Amino acid sequence: MVTCLVNVVFLLACLCCTTDAEVFTSIGQMTDLIFTERELVQSLKEYIKAEESKLAAVKSWASKLDTLTRASASDPEAYLAHPVNAYKLMKRLNTEWSVLENLVLQDPSDGFISNMSVHRQYFPDEEDEKGAAKALMRLQDTYKLDSESFSKGKLPGDQYNTYLTVDDCYDMGKMAYNDADYYHAVLWMQQALRQLDAGEEAVVPKTDILDYLSYSVYQMGDLPRAIELTRRLVALDPGHQRAGGNLRYFEKLLTKELLETVNTSQEPASEEPIQLGTYKRPRDYLPERETYEALCRGEGVKMTVRRRSRLFCRYHDGNRNPRLLLKPMLEEDEWDSPHIVRYLNALSDQEIQKIKEIAKPRLARATVRDPKTGILTTANYRVSKSAWLEGEEDEVIERVNQRIEDITGLTVKTAELLQVANYGVGGQYEPHFDFSRKDEPDAFKTLGTGNRVATFLNYMSDVEAGGATVFPDFGASIRPRKGTAVFWYNLYRSGDGDYRTRHAACPVLVGSKWVSNKWIHERGQEFRRPCGLSEGD
Repeated sequence: MVTCLVNVVFLLACLCCTTDAEVFTSIGQMTDLIFTERELVQSLKEYIKAEESKLAAVKSWASKLDTLTRASASDPEAYLAHPVNAYKLMKRLNTEWSVLENLVLQDPSDGFISNMSVHRQYFPDEEDEKGAAKALMRLQDTYKLDSESFSKGKLPGDQYNTYLTVDDCYDMGKMAYNDADYYHAVLWMQQALRQLDAGEEAVVPKTDILDYLSYSVYQMGDLPRAIELTRRLVALDPGHQRAGGNLRYFEKLLTKELLETVNTSQEPASEEPIQLGTYKRPRDYLPERETYEALCRGEGVKMTVRRRSRLFCRYHDGNRNPRLLLKPMLEEDEWDSPHIVRYLNALSDQEIQKIKEIAKPRLARATVRDPKTGILTTANYRVSKSAWLEGEEDEVIERVNQRIEDITGLTVKTAELLQVANYGVGGQYEPHFDFSRKDEPDAFKTLGTGNRVATFLNYMSDVEAGGATVFPDFGASIRPRKGTAVFWYNLYRSGDGDYRTRHAACPVLVGSKWVSNKWIHERGQEFRRPCGLSEGD
């Protein structure tokens, strides 16, 4: 068993050596943890087997000795009168009981516990758990899903009977509460209370749930309901250290409010259960939040009949590029202005597999460029991991780069490396520009290749639900389709930025989203995409 545990440790180290404190940001890397956990379960089973074997041996000893002592204790002198019995008693007490003692002192768990302690550093940490919890809340907000949808596993296309217990919901609510996010604390504590009231067993006591829920409801400005919940808490635990004081404080505040209004009649607390929509979600830093999230849900897409009539599909040979003459690309219009096109069969399954194989060991938390300093840094509004691949690393990367140049007619010699990204739990990239604006002129200064003139985005996986690329300014939503690619210009021919191209990667609701993109820069495009005659060209 010890040998097996050593093997498990070695495998665990191999599987986890690429993880860090941001495991939740990449589904691709999280899959390694599934196999790690499976191996640990196997070693746990072997530990249990060893314990059972030890216990069986001890039981066998106990049974044999019980029979002997019953016979010897009935008449000790007569028993010891037989010389063999006297000898065997001496032998048992001198030798055999020592063997039994050593057997009992054996601890098969030592190896397992030691390995767990050594390799716990590779496991997801508290920040990962917190990040995954916030991801569920982000999905809840974006796709307008109530807490019960997650608790009962009612997600689009979900094939697993996954559910959240009372304790899970309580932990979600407590995490939100500790971040002063009372909006989500209310939703999850209410779900925990609902499941507990329905008879589900839990470790957490109802009083703890009511304590957090009542104060969070108060923070949301609902005094009548806060009072009603606190009264429930006091009824369950009259000696609760905070409940009595909170109740008097809430009642005092409500009385004061009533005296300050014309209507002095106190309205009873609503009997309707708290659910999504009961309280208004607080506004945040993103001005187009509602538009962006509506597009992620497939709402508000401004695809009119007139606009659709202007969209076509065609064969594209890259202006008679020799590599595309015999096998032109299938090109579909996704949007008319700004012009966004999709290319079918842009990547083969074999190419996708190879790119993922090269990128996966090197995935690191995706960064954004600080608009003031130009330095790359992580941000909460971009949840994914990425890797940058050079053409010289593998012929597949070189072939993909060449294909992008053939399709777009733009040189990729001055483009950035091929970036591969895998989105984690609720992975997203909130609305952003790919190009640098006038207030951040030094964003790409170190590259010396000018601004990002265009974006070529490869979809390397289908996504069961969520994960669309949306453009809030003009109301477009583009769904990922494995093997296809979309292309658009970020700059006008004049070199000015096209602010309509502000776009976002919607949170992945169900599935694993893999993409790769090429940001093409201005330098080298002077004769491939010459300036227009007017500023708006």
